[in-house]
Amino acid sequence: MTACHAAICAALERELGERHGLGVSDFEVLDRLVESPKRKCRAQELAESVHLSQSALSRLVDRLERTALVERCACDNDRRGIHVVLTEAGERRHAEAAVTHRDVLARLLPAG
Repeated sequence: MTACHAAICAALERELGERHGLGVSDFEVLDRLVESPKRKCRAQELAESVHLSQSALSRLVDRLERTALVERCACDNDRRGIHVVLTEAGERRHAEAAVTHRDVLARLLPAG
């Protein structure tokens, strides 16, 4: 199982990077945002859902923000909180990358 997981992660990292300029964690963040109401999520909740520290998520969001795939905005009801918001460009990139993601999984996961 560990070898299968490692092979899948390596293939996803390579193909998402080559085809879409995304890492696996980048894709995972975009994926969570696509599934979130209003395409936004509190940064703290997002970090927990993708199993990253707050600082690692912040660096990842910085990269995604530089390429205009997400934006940060203040939470309306908590001035200390930050929302990460998916942009239209982020939604398009996710849709394109999701096809690659599914293809890699279909190719590498044993049929069961």
